Amino acid sequence: MSFSSDELAYATELVGRWVPPTPQYAWPLLGAEVGADVWVKHENHTPVGAFKIRGGLVYADRLRARRPDVTGIVSATRGNHGQSLAFAGRANGLTVTIVVPHGNSPDKNAAMRALGAQVIEHGHDFQASREYSNEIAAERGLELVPPYHADLVLGVATYARELLTAVSDLDMVYVPVGMGTGISGLIGVRDLLGLQTEIVGVVSERAPATALSFAAGSRVTTESAHTFIDGVATRVPDATAIDVICAGAARILQVSEDSCADAVRLLLSTTHNVAEPAGAIALAGLLSERSIARGRRVAVIQTGGNVDTPLLAQILAGQTPAA
Repeated sequence: MSFSSDELAYATELVGRWVPPTPQYAWPLLGAEVGADVWVKHENHTPVGAFKIRGGLVYADRLRARRPDVTGIVSATRGNHGQSLAFAGRANGLTVTIVVPHGNSPDKNAAMRALGAQVIEHGHDFQASREYSNEIAAERGLELVPPYHADLVLGVATYARELLTAVSDLDMVYVPVGMGTGISGLIGVRDLLGLQTEIVGVVSERAPATALSFAAGSRVTTESAHTFIDGVATRVPDATAIDVICAGAARILQVSEDSCADAVRLLLSTTHNVAEPAGAIALAGLLSERSIARGRRVAVIQTGGNVDTPLLAQILAGQTPAA
């Protein structure tokens, strides 16, 4: 999904009113573990602990400009998208209703409510919640916010701009892929800047829809996405996102649940940053390609740090949580 330099400048200025640029650091211990020059983009350092806040701010701002009559929005999420919309809704005078699946992260639910959102639990997974959010939009006359939209991509592209202008000559960037806004933003900024950096998406082998879609060249859905890595638990990808990924990504990697838990532990021991599972899966992808990355200059996106304490305790005890 392409955007212009002027659009990216607008988004950068808007997001910057609320979100200071997040740091990107080359961590020596992590680099030694991988055998490469490894940079981490710390999107866990935003006001909601995740990169999604950027997209919500741009979406809400453009919505208010286009349709000032809209007073409320509704969407579905596993957590970070909902926190983004709650934050942006509060900043723009919009009511926010968020649908989450049963068993969703209690901490993320609490964070959305603390930001002023009404949180409704419905469905066994994200897709079921997403379908129910469509019903609520129609019943209540609310604006339905999809999980993938050009304005969401433009907003999150601001972190890609920060990274790719601050760190030169990156050979590869590894990024988690849920519904695809993050990887799309990276591809768009990479292309806008005329760089040769490979963009590598990472998903769970237990939620492989995006990887299967990339291999097929068009959207492929799956019956389930039972992974503890909630931020990438996608079984019905967005068709537009898949087109962008197929055109601009180098590859989509599938990693195991165990390797993601290992990556959470490694990020903590080498950078002293807590990662939620989806925030560590990019590192798991890099670790699966040590032989390719060795001696090169690479980056991983730590997309968030919003992990429930009991889940983190389980991971730090050396276990891999069940879905």
